[in-house]
Amino acid sequence: MRVLFTPWRMEYLQSQRADGCVFCHAQGGDPRAGLVVHSGREAIVLLNRYPYTNGHLMVAPRAHGGDLVALPPASRAELMDLLVLSQGVLDRAYRPGGYNIGMNLGSCAGAGIADHLHAHVVPRWEGDTNYMTVINETRMVPESLEATWERLAALFREAAGE
Repeated sequence: MRVLFTPWRMEYLQSQRADGCVFCHAQGGDPRAGLVVHSGREAIVLLNRYPYTNGHLMVAPRAHGGDLVALPPASRAELMDLLVLSQGVLDRAYRPGGYNIGMNLGSCAGAGIADHLHAHVVPRWEGDTNYMTVINETRMVPESLEATWERLAALFREAAGE
């Protein structure tokens, strides 16, 4: 039997789960605690707490809701602008070979959080679906969320001219 040590997960396993929406909670309080790397007027960019790869971002409108059609035009526009900004920041931070960018709308479509729409920005590299993922059903994410947050939050601040 192979053992993959992930001691940083113990804090999560023993933590109290907050009621409500993770995206709504992320908007208030400490950006680092909410993994928010950038805040816009209509939407936020945050790290995925359970990333597929380093730099896996999510872009979510501030307004709670799962219906893309009901999203106000200003929110839709900023959502797209922040997807573009996110790709640019990730290009600078990690130089990936490509991206998966998309949304799963509704639980039957695979949305883990169906009540608050969000888009994923997943940087990809040649070979990142190697035997570890395919055979062992294990993903290798070599950088901690804290280090990723530091790196990307600084690049978003720089991109925003802060």
